[in-house]
Amino acid sequence: MKILVTGGAGFIGSAVVRQGIRRGHEIVNLDALTYAANLANVAPVSNAPGYAFEKVSITDRAGLDDVLARHRPDAVMHLAAESHVDRSIDGPAAFIETNVTGTYTLLEAARSYWTAEGKPESFRFHHISTDEVFGSLGPTGKFTEDTPYDPRSPYSASKASSDHLVRAWHETYGLPVVLTNCSNNYGPYHFPEKLIPVVILNALHGRAIPVYGAGENVRDWLYVEDHADALLLVLEQGVVGRSYNIGGENEARNIDLVRTICRLLDERRPHAAPHDRLVEFVTDRPGHDLRYAIDPSRIREELGWRPSVTLEEGLAKTVDWYLANEEWWRPLLTVAMERRGKAS
Repeated sequence: MKILVTGGAGFIGSAVVRQGIRRGHEIVNLDALTYAANLANVAPVSNAPGYAFEKVSITDRAGLDDVLARHRPDAVMHLAAESHVDRSIDGPAAFIETNVTGTYTLLEAARSYWTAEGKPESFRFHHISTDEVFGSLGPTGKFTEDTPYDPRSPYSASKASSDHLVRAWHETYGLPVVLTNCSNNYGPYHFPEKLIPVVILNALHGRAIPVYGAGENVRDWLYVEDHADALLLVLEQGVVGRSYNIGGENEARNIDLVRTICRLLDERRPHAAPHDRLVEFVTDRPGHDLRYAIDPSRIREELGWRPSVTLEEGLAKTVDWYLANEEWWRPLLTVAMERRGKAS
């Protein structure tokens, strides 16, 4: 299968690209290379005969039309998105432009291409989204595919909008789509502005580890390589028009997550004092959802998928990867700190 992956130089997109190539698919990686994208993320497969890269934005209709016409993919996997909640609070315009307008532009380009190809039944448009569109949970319960949408941040609202657009293009125009909503991802190649890489890198440098509020917010954590595996499975076997929730079945409070990472670093890079001494509780962000948790029953029962690692195992793999790949994160750390300063 030839797959066009949007955002393929990003964190999750690059995992899909790497796994797709390893599985024998041809991959066209389309990415605008904004600040969080990095072609080093796909360096392990960039010389593969089935790999191609196109520097094009999903808001560029002419560019999308050209790429689709030249490469003639069998499927589109749409992962390109602005995804950092804090940045969406500081500057929501970019999230509307990329996540809403960009998704609309990509849908129209894909529809035009699909129509020109004779509307093949085998074509798929796979839209990848987040569990944050469902809002916040209390101490109990889990998100299912039927949970009403209730986004609480500019980021989640923009992703909810994109989900609705994809469903509308299926219902109105018949575009063969599948959708997925995932829980929080973590793992190798994670841009160093998100929680887990921030904890690892701040601890290594002896800097304060910021934790919002009292660290009581709960997330379901999904190892990115497991997520990529699930996404390719949904593309290959998912039912057209259906959505699938993908979760790691690994709920943890933020403070417990942070302390686990610190313990793993204590074992690997011991200091005179434990790394968790660096934890610093900071003012909570506006609209911070209390808890996310996904019920992955549908993808487990219909497609036979479930995560391959526990949270402890995945965090150990992640810590080991960052310790072994300083040449990857060192230049990005400077970029992340500069952008953090501009946003403050």
